[in-house]
Amino acid sequence: MGVTTATPRATRRVPRAPAQDVYGRLRDLIVAGRLAPGARLVEQELATHFGVSRTPLREALRRLEQEGYVARPAAAQQARLIVAPMTRDDARELFQIVGALEGLAARDAAALAETERHLLATSLRKTNERLAAEATARRPNHDTLFELDEEFHKTYVRAAAGTRLRALHDAVKPQAERYERLYVSLLSNELETSVKEHERIWRAIRDGRAGDAQRATQANWRNAADRLAAVIARSGERGAWA
Repeated sequence: MGVTTATPRATRRVPRAPAQDVYGRLRDLIVAGRLAPGARLVEQELATHFGVSRTPLREALRRLEQEGYVARPAAAQQARLIVAPMTRDDARELFQIVGALEGLAARDAAALAETERHLLATSLRKTNERLAAEATARRPNHDTLFELDEEFHKTYVRAAAGTRLRALHDAVKPQAERYERLYVSLLSNELETSVKEHERIWRAIRDGRAGDAQRATQANWRNAADRLAAVIARSGERGAWA
C-alpha cells in the first residue's frame, strides 16, 4: 500500500486585526513623542489617517486608555481623549512598577545556572561599559544613550522573565520610555550614577545573589524616578494643562 505524502503548505503571515494594528501604531507614535502629551485625539482624523473605520479605532483607543497611554481630562466639559500628560506623579508610579517587574526578572536571572549567569553578566557588563563611555564622551549622542540603557535592561528581562512577566513588562515599559526619550538630554549628566547602579545589578546576577539583584534593580528604578522628578520640576510637566 502506497503512502501519500501531503505537500507542505507555504507559511503565510496572518495579518493583524485592524484594532490590534491601530493600537500598535498609535502606541508607537505616543511613545516616540510624535503625538505630544496632552494632544487631543480626534476620532475622525485618526480613522482617516490609519485608513480604518471608527470601530477598530475605538477598540484601540479603549485599550490604550486602559493601559494609561491616553486619558480623559477630569475637567473637560465633553468626554474626549487626549494623549496622557507627562507628570512627576505619573513618572514615579510608572518607574516603581517597572522596577518591581524588572526586579523579579533580575531575581530570576540570578537563579539561572552558573554558565548562563556568567554569559548574561558578561553581556550586561559590556553594554554598561559602552553606556559609560558614551555618557562621558565630549558630545554624547542622546539616542545612543537611550538605546544602550534600554538594551541593558532588556537583556536580563529577555533572559529570565516568564511569559506573564514579559506580557506585563511589554504593556508598561513603553510608558516609561516616553519619559526617558523626552528627558534623556537633561538626564545625561546623571548617567554615571546609573552606570554604577547597573554594575551592582550585573554583579549580583553573575554571583547568583537573587535577592541583591532584585533589590539593586528596584533601587536603580527608584533612584531614576527621583532623578527624573527633579528634572521635571525644573523643566515643567508636559500636557498637564489639557
